[in-house]
Amino acid sequence: MQCQETTDARMEKKKKTLPSLPEELIIQILLRLPVKSLICFKCVCKSWLSLISDPHFANSHFEITAATPTRRVLFIVQSRYVETESIDLEASLNSHSSSTSLYFNFMFYESGYDLEIKGSCRGFILLHGYFNIYLWNPSTGLHKKLPLSPYDGSKSNRDHFYGFGYDPSLDDYFLVSLSNDQKLAKTKHLEFFSLRANTWKEIEGNFPYINGSDENPKKIGSFFNGAIHWYAFRHDLRYDVIIAFDLMEEKLLEMRLPDDVDYESKNCDLWVFGEYLSLWVMDFDTYAIEIWVMKEYKVHSSWTKTLVLAIDGSGIHFHYFSLICSTKSGDIIGSDNGKRLVKYNDRGELLEYLPYSYSHVGYQTVMYTESLLSLPGDNEQA
Repeated sequence: MQCQETTDARMEKKKKTLPSLPEELIIQILLRLPVKSLICFKCVCKSWLSLISDPHFANSHFEITAATPTRRVLFIVQSRYVETESIDLEASLNSHSSSTSLYFNFMFYESGYDLEIKGSCRGFILLHGYFNIYLWNPSTGLHKKLPLSPYDGSKSNRDHFYGFGYDPSLDDYFLVSLSNDQKLAKTKHLEFFSLRANTWKEIEGNFPYINGSDENPKKIGSFFNGAIHWYAFRHDLRYDVIIAFDLMEEKLLEMRLPDDVDYESKNCDLWVFGEYLSLWVMDFDTYAIEIWVMKEYKVHSSWTKTLVLAIDGSGIHFHYFSLICSTKSGDIIGSDNGKRLVKYNDRGELLEYLPYSYSHVGYQTVMYTESLLSLPGDNEQA
């Protein structure tokens, strides 16, 4: 009996003297872990739940991981019901572990046919349905319903531009819309929505821009350097341009495209390639995709052709190909006719492709970055 008591006492003493890490060090370790792991670690203890749920922790985590973010591609199936799937871009496209099905019931009354992806920024995806607009963080499940624009009746118009971005100086997210007046085809409505103010604001003026692409009738803006950018056609002067809405200055700017490019095909668009605003263009003479980058922002002479993706002989549907994003390693992800994903390396060579199981109905895609971030107005989120 005395032996047992001695053993218990030793075990109790050992428990009390087990080494433990300082709280500050634990926080620094957690700040460098993937979002998926942190969400699981909320169940470890109440203190970790409180820490990981703290908006200040989420902001610090996003800033620390910004150099090497975890990027994924979200699919939304265009069918009667809304179905979604998320794929890890860093893994092999054909790996079963790279794909995760996502479910959301906050857009219960929307169908996949009505739902449109309108932008992605800081882990949030802008979804526009027939009845509602939502911001959604696929990593955490948080979502927020936003009011429709006063001019939203024109959302189905081919010349409608949409974008979503963030202004760090105000810690505010903005939706931007440039659309036709259905009664006066050449008069545009330029408006933006502030999440903090929870209001739409219209900017007066005549904006002579229409959609410049026959292949991508619903333009989604590329958020870069504090502005949302679109590829557009200036109908009054009859040439293609880049238009950009600066979130801080609240005004529309215009920039020139590269000179040595044939834009007749209209199968081209803007995207963010690495650290640069970039343009991809189909070259129908060489059956390839040219990638141009603006090495110095707003400096026309800095446009440089950096890469050519060989399409001929690869089985890709050349007329309906588009680029989505690049990975940490420099690989390039694209979409082939809305039927499958393809991956190229940084030398322009085709690595692999992933046929999508819902290819008979098609789908929409968007790249997003995993984050723990919340939105202004936490009490309105679910």
